[in-house]
Parts: sequence; structure tokens; C-alpha cells
Amino acid sequence: MAKKKVYAAIEIADQEIRLAVLEVFDARNNILRVEKVPCKGVEKSRIVDEKEVVKAIQQAVKQAQSALGYHIERVLLAIPSRDVKSTDQIIHVSIEDGTHNVRLFHIQQGLNKAMQKRAGDEQELVNINRILYHLPDGTVTPKIPKGLEIDSFDMEVDLLYANKDLLYEYARVIEQANLEILDIVLDTSAQGQEDAGLAKSQDGGIIQVSLEADHTTLSLLMEGRLVSSFVLEKGFSSFVKPLQKKYRLSDQTANRLLQNLFTTKKSANPEAVIYIEQQENQRVEITDKELQETVLPEIRSWISDINIASEPIAMRKNTSYIITGQGSNIPVMKEMENAFNAPASVYQVTTIGARDGAFATCLGMAYTWEETQKIRRDERTSVNNNELEESVESIGRLAREQGTEGGFTQKLKKIMLASND
Repeated sequence: MAKKKVYAAIEIADQEIRLAVLEVFDARNNILRVEKVPCKGVEKSRIVDEKEVVKAIQQAVKQAQSALGYHIERVLLAIPSRDVKSTDQIIHVSIEDGTHNVRLFHIQQGLNKAMQKRAGDEQELVNINRILYHLPDGTVTPKIPKGLEIDSFDMEVDLLYANKDLLYEYARVIEQANLEILDIVLDTSAQGQEDAGLAKSQDGGIIQVSLEADHTTLSLLMEGRLVSSFVLEKGFSSFVKPLQKKYRLSDQTANRLLQNLFTTKKSANPEAVIYIEQQENQRVEITDKELQETVLPEIRSWISDINIASEPIAMRKNTSYIITGQGSNIPVMKEMENAFNAPASVYQVTTIGARDGAFATCLGMAYTWEETQKIRRDERTSVNNNELEESVESIGRLAREQGTEGGFTQKLKKIMLASND
């Protein structure tokens, strides 16, 4: 029987901390818990208030632990794709033990040699971008050639490096929150796993557009790897900024207003009031018409900026856009796919328990980790295994005592749907 593996993934986003706890079992991901905690400690992807970020991380973890019934000890950590570099090198691997049989040891040996390469004093290795195996018969394949009877082979190893200072900033707040780091993953690389952009890039270029509150990351994916990334310092908060400034609205209120923008078409009842708030010195009433007339031009301007930045790539044959990130939740975005200068699609997370574009990175990190473990074989998970086994046993006891459906369903509802305190 396959062993259950539970992973916790954390993303330190523009305005919040995101945590997803999921179980990998028989190659399937099951969401156990997701958390979002507002956080003001990040500006332009840099941590400006460590205490604020640590506090929010601890709150998210505490809430998840309380619902799940076991401790989270280590996490997968996402870092922003800013100042990312890659290196591609060929490593020759000889089978020198006389067996002429490729074993996992030989793959690990080749990878370890490749990972010794540095990309500069300001960069730190974070991820395997892609590995191709060149076999003696001329075959080039991403499939691990384990068990083949050959004398040697070449590994084409593409590695990703991140800004060292940025990486250490993010690692430090995790450690200050009394958590270990299981692995570090670039956010765009994780998203490319979740939205299948990396897989689709085998057939043509993919421009992955990750829309967050204060910035947008454009990533070029080609032939199954991340080629480059670029950050546009404009996010979905800019869409509603004029209304926010006019009516002194909170970030949370402004973002909720975006969820009420469903269409670019003229409203049947434009004067309908969709938001009311009584402030100390004024009463705020926002109509459907005012929301459309304010927000839609801002979104069109954002798309225009992306089209200009991506034009040389977008004009290539078989190139398309994937819009992901928290901004993919904005309902009207689906209607605006045709405004891009290449075919575009808004990615919708369909995983039960995490149907929110904000969790695309967290979900993708688990896929990235599992893919890496085909070579590394690190058996660690994120939780205390003894407590996990006890929690699983308690579910079994509830099922036996209350009936299989009632007990198990009740426990799942407590874990997945309980409101945050």
C-alpha cells in the first residue's frame, strides 16, 4: 500500500500569508486545509516587517493545526520569481561498476555534479528546471533511464537560481516562526505545474501571467521549462484604486468589489447600488455603473501593458497566455481574454477544498516536490507522523462509532470547512 504523505506549502503574498496542507496518496492530491491571513509586512515582494510576517505565518499554521489535530513541523516555501537566472549544462555519466546498468545512484551522481555550478555571487540555487537524458543511440528523453543496459549517458541539466538576499529574507521568517524548510520553490515554476503551463509549453510558447494584488509576473515557458520572468509593478489593486481613494475603502473591501464585476456588457440596472458603507463622516454608495466605469478601463490598461511587454514573443506561432494567481478569481477577466494579443485563457483551480486562484502556487509546490523526489528520494514530510497516525485513527474510531458516512463526513467538514476563529 502506498504511504500517505502530507505536505504544508506556504506562500508569502502581497497582502496575505497563504497556507495549504495537502495529502499525496496514490499520485493524487487531497486538500486537507487552506488558510489565508492578512499581512502588511511585504512590499514589492520584499519583507519590510519581519515581525508582522512571522506573526501571520504562525497564525496560519496555528489555525491549520487546530483543525487537523497534528503539528506542522516543516514547509514547502514559495519565493517570488524576481532576478531569476538559469544555467544549462551537459554532465557525462559513466557506468564504471561493471554492471552496464543504469541505477538511481548514477542519476543522483550526475545531478549532484551539476548542482555544484554557481550562477554568481548574488544567486542561490533553488530548483531543477528540466533534465533531459541523451542516450548512446541518439535518443533524447525526459524519462529517467533507470534499468537501461548502457556504458554511459549524458544528462542535460537546467537549473534555476534566485536572488540570494531575497531567498534569505523569506527563509529567515520561516525559521523565526519555528518551522523547518522542506524545500524552496519559485512561485512561477510551481504555478506552471498546477496550471499545466509547463506541460503545454512542449507544443508552443506559454506566457504565464500571475496577477497578484500589487504586481504581475510574466513568465515565458518553453519546451517544458521556465525560460525567463519579468515583473510588472501593477496588480489587481490598481484596478479599483480610484474608488478606494475616493471613498477611503480598505484593501479587503476594494478587493471584494472586484468580485462583483461580472461582465463588460452594460448593466440592465446600472444605478443599482452594489455596495453600502456608513463611515464616520460619509455614507458610501457604489453603483454597478460606477464600478464598471472605474474598473474596466484600468483592466484594459493593464492588458495593454502586458501586450506591449510580451509583443515580440506573443507574435510567434503557437504562443498563448495563461492567466493565473489570485487575480484569476475576478469574474470579468474571463470575458476579457480576447483583449490579449495572443490566445488567452484564465486558469481556474478545480481542486476540491482550494478552488481559489490564490492557491495555485501552494498546490503546484507539492507537484514540484514529488517530481524532484523521483531522483532525490527524500522521505520527509511536513507533519509529525505519530500525531498524523493518531489523527487518522481518530477518524476511523469516529467512523466506527457513528457510522462510516456520518463520522468520516463530519470529520472532513470540521477539517476543510470550519470557519477561522
